[in-house]
Amino acid sequence: MNATLLLAQLLNGLQYGVLLFLLAAGLTLVFGIMSFVNLAHGSLYMLGAYAGALAYGATDSFALALLAAAGGALVVGIALEVVIVSRLYRRDHLDHVLATFGLVMFFNELVRMVWGPQPLFVQVPQVLDGTVNLFGFTYPAYRFAIIAVGLAVAVGSHLVIHKTRLGMLIRAGAQYPQLVSALGVNIGLLNAVLFGLGAALAGLAGAMAGPVLSVQSGMGEPVLITTLVVIVIGGIGSVKGALYAAMIVGVVDTFGRVLLPLLLRQIAERSIADAAGPALASMSVYLLMALVLALKPQGLFPARRA
Repeated sequence: MNATLLLAQLLNGLQYGVLLFLLAAGLTLVFGIMSFVNLAHGSLYMLGAYAGALAYGATDSFALALLAAAGGALVVGIALEVVIVSRLYRRDHLDHVLATFGLVMFFNELVRMVWGPQPLFVQVPQVLDGTVNLFGFTYPAYRFAIIAVGLAVAVGSHLVIHKTRLGMLIRAGAQYPQLVSALGVNIGLLNAVLFGLGAALAGLAGAMAGPVLSVQSGMGEPVLITTLVVIVIGGIGSVKGALYAAMIVGVVDTFGRVLLPLLLRQIAERSIADAAGPALASMSVYLLMALVLALKPQGLFPARRA
């Protein structure tokens, strides 16, 4: 494998990691700060992808499509928090799982009823439908844009959580809700805002993934599983941990899918190696999670408390 292919796969891993981070950032805050297990987060990712695809088709503006995806997911997320989620905070985590799993099935069937079972295909925006030349190495401009957006979101999330009054209230309200409420802060509104922001990031991730993946019902479940792995590795409730863990998981998964089939071809037939390689690459992510849990049960970058 030459240096050009290695660099391409490294960038592919970073691009995949950025999409995982956009999902993990919101989910880790909801899980770590609000202590709510939200399996419907993948459905918000799916709804964002559909909203972005439809808005892009209607307006031919990808920027408006991203706004529609994030805004639509924000509205749906706040509505879910107010109507359903807020009634479950004091319930057992098993109740969270059952309720949000029901929402997953509901949204999947709703999408099939409205848009049908066939996937939607989104074209890469014309302004990004090219390549970037870096010292003789070319890479798709759209994938570079995904990396740039993810890094911008990472910086913005860190600033909001650690440098603003809203972030201070969110962190304090998670540990001392009675005290913060006694100071005149509306804890219910604060939780709704946090849940909605997490949903908006999931919707943004779905819209960004649209031109790379097909948009279809059920697309949120596979990526949600990997996102949960990212959260565990990075540390529950830590945005910084979600970023670093997402990059690690993205690179490990991408390189595994490329390198393992090549290595297996040395000891097995090509067809067997090509089939077993990707499966073993997927397993490598879970082995990584097991190793991290064995050495650092709180994750690589556990969240700092208020």
